[in-house]
Amino acid sequence: MRKSTFVLSSLFLAASLLLSACSNNSSPEAASTATPASSAPGGASTNSAASSAPEVVPAGALSEPFTATDLTKLPAAAQKRTDTIIVGLTDPSGAFTPYFQESGYDGNVSSLLYASLVTVDDKGVPTPELAESWEVSDDQLTYTFHLRKDLKFSDGSPLTAEDVAFTWTLQYDKAYDGGSSLPSLKVKGGEAYKAGTAKTVEGIRIIDPQTLSVTLEQPNATALVTLGSNVLSKAYYGKDYKFGQLEYIKKLHEKPLGDGPYTLEKFIPGQEVRLVANPNYFKGKPKTEHFIYKTTSGDAWQFLETGEVDYASFPATEENITKLKQLGYVNILPYTPSTYGYMQVNLKHEQLKDKRVRQAIAYGLDRQSIYVDAAEGAGAVANIPASPISWSYTEEGINPYKYDPEQAKKLLDEAGWTVGAGGIREKDGKPLSIHYLASKSKSSDIFIAVAKENFAALGIDFQPEIFADFNSLVSKTESGDYDLVSFSTSMLTDPADGFMQFFDGEITDYDNPKFTELYNKALATTDIEQRKAVYKELYQLFNDELPVIFTNYKKTVYAYNGRIENLSVSPFIGLAGSLPNWTLK
Repeated sequence: MRKSTFVLSSLFLAASLLLSACSNNSSPEAASTATPASSAPGGASTNSAASSAPEVVPAGALSEPFTATDLTKLPAAAQKRTDTIIVGLTDPSGAFTPYFQESGYDGNVSSLLYASLVTVDDKGVPTPELAESWEVSDDQLTYTFHLRKDLKFSDGSPLTAEDVAFTWTLQYDKAYDGGSSLPSLKVKGGEAYKAGTAKTVEGIRIIDPQTLSVTLEQPNATALVTLGSNVLSKAYYGKDYKFGQLEYIKKLHEKPLGDGPYTLEKFIPGQEVRLVANPNYFKGKPKTEHFIYKTTSGDAWQFLETGEVDYASFPATEENITKLKQLGYVNILPYTPSTYGYMQVNLKHEQLKDKRVRQAIAYGLDRQSIYVDAAEGAGAVANIPASPISWSYTEEGINPYKYDPEQAKKLLDEAGWTVGAGGIREKDGKPLSIHYLASKSKSSDIFIAVAKENFAALGIDFQPEIFADFNSLVSKTESGDYDLVSFSTSMLTDPADGFMQFFDGEITDYDNPKFTELYNKALATTDIEQRKAVYKELYQLFNDELPVIFTNYKKTVYAYNGRIENLSVSPFIGLAGSLPNWTLK
């Protein structure tokens, strides 16, 4: 099963919510209007490391929020709505159960259906949600969580420590193949449970209905927020649970039972996801009764201009910002997301196993033209698996791989790929061909046009394949029939998140003991300076080996109906923190 690594990147995605600790980190890079938001963290340091993060970079020409100037211009369709807010989202599959999503778009929906034990604030520091407090032992191995009193699922049933313990245990089942990073925490006894030699996970201990603890085998800097993700109802999701048999959960996707601000009213594939306010939400029933994800494909500008949606995101170009201001009825927020774009490399394919070929592709693609110039400056070239707003970001010792076709040709020559008949390079009688996958979008069109020219100059046969819908792209990628496929990560809370696709089953053929050593070393301490030093080594390693080919960072602006109040955006959890408080004035 393809893990839930694809998050938010469509022509028409608007508010969206980073998956919790169960999420992985990718979305189709092709889209230009996607910016994730989050309801639950994907991993953050347990100390104040995030306080060292740089300020969010102003997007394009807009450095401060812009307030609507004339709400009388608001389209009639939007004016008529009094208790409903509509946001665009690429069509989800309908798997709305945390830890079992088929895509990040499913996660955007489930992020409103489920709350988490722990969230993070605007600086990435863990803060209470369902858990009102916690303690961490001196050896950084045992975490004790104290749940708020009187927590309820949306059906009114109580949420207790039993549900949390069930949620953690489920992810150590031998049949679990979802995208959660919790198994990587190495909870004591987790492997014994997975192997079937233990009836319970030894390290998980229920103290009382509101208190439980979990003990790890080794320290992990992301443990607090990874453990502090969404909670599943044991009574509902565990009713038919038998060890080694998790297929039954798929039958529950259509009727999720959560504890978040909204409940699922109806899912109409290809049209919309209808949500209604949850009166049992622990922070109180959301102020707006109905929330709809509009999933029909179309143009974000058209939907915003006709009032069919209340919120959309756009590349932060001068042209877009000027046009949005002229509408008069939208508020505008500049935003630089904590994401990065990359091309996933099929390391099973012989021609891509040689890092010189991967480096040649990085040198030979004019990424500046594709991702910066074509985006009118609403982006930057990426060379490491971290966003510029991350506290771990560095350019020290990093090769920028500036466009250099001659260096690319030199590397291909060294790798044994010589120019043959028709100008296409060959090795051992086989042509050098690149089968590229992407979703249909304007940015994909730009990439393909430039890449065709760039690859032809290098003697590479470039074979692009474009998919009209995201789920088809996922299926093709799962089949392994590709060389390169463009994605963008979801929002990254902790630097470790930028590597998750190498541990969650997404990328399985990069085997480098040095990478594993450094990755574990960075997680073994919560000291910010020690972690920075290790991540610098990791970034330099990945920048050299390119197990994925890094592409770009985005600069975005959010535009939303000027009637919406209490909307705010966080660099780490996006819109999710404020969404339950949105109101229509």
